[in-house]
Amino acid sequence: MQGKDPKSLIQIARAGGQNEASEPLDLGARVRELRKARDWTLEQAAGQAGLARSTLSKIENGQMSPTYEALKKLAVGLEISVPQLFTPPEKGQINGRMVMTKSGEGNAQATATYEHELLAEALTKKTMLPYRARVRARTMEEFDGWVRHDGEEFLYVLTGVVLLYTEFYEPVEMRRGDSAYYDATMGHNVISMSDEDATILWVTSLA
Repeated sequence: MQGKDPKSLIQIARAGGQNEASEPLDLGARVRELRKARDWTLEQAAGQAGLARSTLSKIENGQMSPTYEALKKLAVGLEISVPQLFTPPEKGQINGRMVMTKSGEGNAQATATYEHELLAEALTKKTMLPYRARVRARTMEEFDGWVRHDGEEFLYVLTGVVLLYTEFYEPVEMRRGDSAYYDATMGHNVISMSDEDATILWVTSLA
């Protein structure tokens, strides 16, 4: 691809779903937008990309057409693909949704084995369900069989020591800072091995 120029790369990006009738993209403005989205100065972005500050400044201000090598460096520095430099976000894609849950203000749901605190409850139509849990169970016999449900699940140990049981794997001991990501349709249970109840963060996919 050494011979590719910016115009041909725009065509590659459009072939991936962008309308040929759309307005030409201002590459300089796009690079500046990506840099500012990361809250980087010109110096920081140039350092990440391995370019001179003056070169990046000229690219952003439309004072020079970057070579393909410079575009590759920019993409690597910004941690995106080269075509993404020429593919702005779709209009209306950003909706700015956000909700914060202060410590201890989640929706508490207690069971015989866990004390759950549901987080981000005020946000509707979520694709993830985050919740903090205090693990009360100390043995597998305390569960009424395996827990299993649709989606995927991420588990992160906040305090204490837990033992993660899964249907198809050997039990895994997990300590503070350890994490696991697994198919939630596979049976799974967690017990605490600490003197005090362990606490974990769970994030379950809803889509």
